[in-house]
Formats: sequence, C-alpha cells, structure tokens
Amino acid sequence: MELPGKGLVKGLAVTLGTLGRRTGTQQYPDVEPDLPPRSRGVIALIEENCTVCMLCARECPDWCIYIDSHKEEVVVPGAARARQRNVLDRFAIDFSLCMYCGICIEVCPFDALHWSPEFEYAEHDIRDLLHEKERLEEWVATVPAPPAHDPRGEPAKEQTAAAKRSGRGAA
Repeated sequence: MELPGKGLVKGLAVTLGTLGRRTGTQQYPDVEPDLPPRSRGVIALIEENCTVCMLCARECPDWCIYIDSHKEEVVVPGAARARQRNVLDRFAIDFSLCMYCGICIEVCPFDALHWSPEFEYAEHDIRDLLHEKERLEEWVATVPAPPAHDPRGEPAKEQTAAAKRSGRGAA
C-alpha cells in the first residue's frame, strides 16, 4: 500500500537536492560555447563536387532541398560523339523545414555536402532561412577536417583498392 503524497515528497526531495548546487548557466553571447567535435550546425556545399545526381533531394524526408540544373555538351577529343554533363544552376536548402537528420550528407556519393559547426545563422524573417548555393559555400571554410585514421585499424577501402591496382601494374 502506497502512502498518500509519496510523489509530492519525492518531488520536493529533488527540488531541495538541487537547491544548494551551483548553476551551470553559460553566458552565451559573451562566452562562446564549447561544442563537441564534428557537431552538427549548418550544411555546407562544395559546388565543384556536386554532379546533380539528385540523391540528396530524393532522400530528404522534409523535401527541403531544391536543385535546378541543365545539360551541357562536352566535346572529348578522339571520342565518336559529344558527351553530356549536368551543370548545377541552383542548390538551395530551406532551413526552416530542415530537421538536421543528415541523410542528405550521408547519401551524397561525391562528398559535396558536409556538416559545418556554424550554428549562428538565425534570421528575423523565416523566408530568409532559404539559403542558396552561394550562402552554403561560405560555410565550407568552417568544416573541420575528418578525424585521422587509426593506425591500428583496418586501412580504408580506397587505400586497399589502390594497393591492389599498383600491385597488378608492377607485375
């Protein structure tokens, strides 16, 4: 049988326990917060790496990525016919819709999208949270370098494949 008011006593015990502790308030605008390494802030775009494959826009659960492109013919010397390549005209992310899941970054096969730790991009008007490719490229400079490979771990797949190719070429 439970005593009446047992929940109230537990709640007051928690309150009294925290009453004597020092607060952990950080004075944010004056003191920069210590962010964990590789923290998620805003998505940065490296336009040269984007091949307009549209995987990021297709996989986005919020449909907040907008991509426009056109095809250009590229004449390759010695080729029988000209080739076509996609040229990126518009790449925009609506951060008012984005839920920062990171699926777009994970599915990008050419490493065109990266997490930047930049988190101070609030706007007064919600319509200004639609960031075009020029604004997304500004954050590339703040993207941290990837962590160093563990020397005791397995080599990367790319290194293994390159070693196999160079071994066959030498034989």
